[in-house]
Amino acid sequence: MEINASLIGQAITFAILIWFTMKVVWPPLVRALDERSKTIADGLAAAEQGRQDMLKAEQAAATELEGAKQQSAEIVSQGEKRYAALIEEAKAASKIDADRIIANAKVEAEREIQRAKAELRDQVAALAVLGAEKILKREIDQTIHSDILRDLQVRL
Repeated sequence: MEINASLIGQAITFAILIWFTMKVVWPPLVRALDERSKTIADGLAAAEQGRQDMLKAEQAAATELEGAKQQSAEIVSQGEKRYAALIEEAKAASKIDADRIIANAKVEAEREIQRAKAELRDQVAALAVLGAEKILKREIDQTIHSDILRDLQVRL
């Protein structure tokens, strides 16, 4: 019977140890494990949230970069258009100036031609008068008359 009594004593001692462990030791261990589990879960959730925030930030940065590229392309395009417009304006202005200069030169050339014609007319008239005077002063002779006319033609 000694085996049975010691077995019953061990069982009672074991039951007391289990009861003590369940009442005193187990709750703080469960609480510590729950807190640790909660801390790990919070950390994982924060890491996932951070990853999501990082993806959103990358998308926002890519969108901003694309917008900036489009805006810079528009600015370059506007600059090229303005450049082309300035070139066309300068060409038009230089064409107008060239046309004005050509017109002035034509007018001046026409004036010079008119003045030269007037001078030539005056000289021809003077030569004709001079020739007529010489013809009238000399006697009318066919040979002399033709010599004078040849002389006048040479002067013209």
